[in-house]
Amino acid sequence: MKPYAAKAFLLCLVLCLVMSTPLLFGQKLPQWIWQGYDGEWKHVSQQLMALAEATPAEKFAWRPAPGVRSTIEVYMHIVMVNFYMLSITGPKMPADLKEDAEKTVTSKAEVINWLKRSLDTVKEAHSSVQPKDLQRKVHIYDRDATVDGMYLRILVLPASTWGN
Repeated sequence: MKPYAAKAFLLCLVLCLVMSTPLLFGQKLPQWIWQGYDGEWKHVSQQLMALAEATPAEKFAWRPAPGVRSTIEVYMHIVMVNFYMLSITGPKMPADLKEDAEKTVTSKAEVINWLKRSLDTVKEAHSSVQPKDLQRKVHIYDRDATVDGMYLRILVLPASTWGN
């Protein structure tokens, strides 16, 4: 077997194992995954809320190392970016969301309220967008994007944030 073929086989094997893990351990997959943006958003939102609610309040200030975001700061970063990216597509930032919320929101209850509010706002905004509007051009930072691209970035944000 050639080296690239062995690597491809190994990659396929790993992917098969990863994809079948829920089946191997008897876990039932949510019916809404692999059903488009709305199903994936529901899945991400439920996972985030479940994690936030399950985390003990005293662990919200925990940070893994100096200079790394605390648990509160990670959640509030997700909140801030959800609202900011959504604002690029049209809806306004909430007037009561302060620019320094990552540092000034300090309680589990506040974090959960903000997190739920941001997730619900994204869900409602996406459900009201017309398919033709998803192709509308917007500008963020140094580039042009589409409204659809903004929603996709919001969708993957939680996964990319946990590493910060």
